Amino acid sequence: MTQGKVSAMNKPTNGMQEGGMPAAPPSYEEATAEGSSPCYSGGYYGDREMLTEWSWHDQNIRRIFIRKVYTILMTQLLITLAIVALFTFCDPVKIYIQTNPGWYWASYAVFFVTYLTLSCCTGPRRRFPWNLILLAVFTASMAFMTAFVSSFYNTKSVMICLGITAMVCLSVTIFSFQTKIDITSCQGVLFVLCMTMYFCGIMLSIVLPFGYVPLLDAIYAAMGAILFTMFLAFDTQLLMGNKRYAIGPEECVFATLNIYLDIVYIFSFLLQIFGSEQD
Repeated sequence: MTQGKVSAMNKPTNGMQEGGMPAAPPSYEEATAEGSSPCYSGGYYGDREMLTEWSWHDQNIRRIFIRKVYTILMTQLLITLAIVALFTFCDPVKIYIQTNPGWYWASYAVFFVTYLTLSCCTGPRRRFPWNLILLAVFTASMAFMTAFVSSFYNTKSVMICLGITAMVCLSVTIFSFQTKIDITSCQGVLFVLCMTMYFCGIMLSIVLPFGYVPLLDAIYAAMGAILFTMFLAFDTQLLMGNKRYAIGPEECVFATLNIYLDIVYIFSFLLQIFGSEQD
């Protein structure tokens, strides 16, 4: 038998131990052991009954998980907003950044390394406090790059795009929590859109040296805004735990990372569509 399973013959019924005492919840290892979860096949009916009562997908645990994700996300967004405001409204900082683009490429390198670490390495992503340290470094680098790009646009355009992004993200979040449509099962559609964006980007990189085409740039930015709006709905529903696919409560940092990237990319593409560059 797999470790963590309870024999169906020896397990008391209805989650009660002998003497009428309630059964203790399983440990993390028992709850996540192969074959012990109700969503996997191969377990006895009694095991499923126990793990349904004390499941890691319990609504109370899921609510705590969602609250933690959005608390971290709000902190990330406030930091990003502060750095964007600094680069937009403070002229000495704006001039220094625009005349020293090496800082942008340095922050991009930091962003790339931390993103790969948090996305591909389970250990650092789940181990406290390294997961929060890596997430803080990632947020700082991403906020710096976003602020650097924003500094080249008109201040009024930046504020308008911030407002549009806030309304879009709030609407998509409310829709994702209220709708009965399972967006997590639309992975094929997202993949096709990603490939379309990829090939359009290659075509733009070929056309750009021969001359800037505003229409193609606007179409590409509109496709990007739509794609990452769909990704925002997809990643939001992964938090809920009641759709076809769900993210585990131990992946708090990874869930926050995905939603934060969706919001930042939506803002960047909207700025590319509606923003007017400074004279």
